[in-house]
Amino acid sequence: MLRHQLIHPQINAILGAAGHHSTILIADGNYPASSKRGSRAELVSLNLMPGLLTCDQVLKAILSAVPIEKLQTMQPELDGPYAIQGDPPVWEEYRRTIEEAGLGLQLEPVDKWAFYDAVTTVDHVLTVQTGDQQRYANLLLSIGVRMG
Repeated sequence: MLRHQLIHPQINAILGAAGHHSTILIADGNYPASSKRGSRAELVSLNLMPGLLTCDQVLKAILSAVPIEKLQTMQPELDGPYAIQGDPPVWEEYRRTIEEAGLGLQLEPVDKWAFYDAVTTVDHVLTVQTGDQQRYANLLLSIGVRMG
C-alpha cells in the first residue's frame, strides 16, 4: 500500500524507475504532447475533459511521491495574441502548492522555445497531459535526490 497521494500505477512505475535529473512534464490541455517530448518519455493522458484534471492537482500528487529540485514554467509571450501582463494566475496556485509541500523552491520561467528544447531531451521520462485550460500552465519538474 502506498503512503503518498499518487496512486496512478503507470505514473508510479515510471517515477520509480526515474533517477536524479530525470524530468517530468505536467502539460496543460493545449500542449502538443504527442510531438514535443523526449524520445524516451512516456505519455500518460489524464485529460478527461476540459478542466479535468488540472496541472496543480497533478503537481500535488507528484510532489507527494518524489523529491523535486527544480520547477520550470513556460515564460508568457510579451506581445501577440497570447500575451499576458505579469505572471499567469496558475503560477500562484503552484507557489501555494510548493509551499504546502514544504519546498523552498521558486518557479523558474523559461523562454517558450527553450522550454520545448528542455522537454525534448533524453532526461525527459514522463509527460502527464491534463485537461487544464489555463494559459501557461505547463510545468517541467526535475527530480532531485532522496535525503534520508
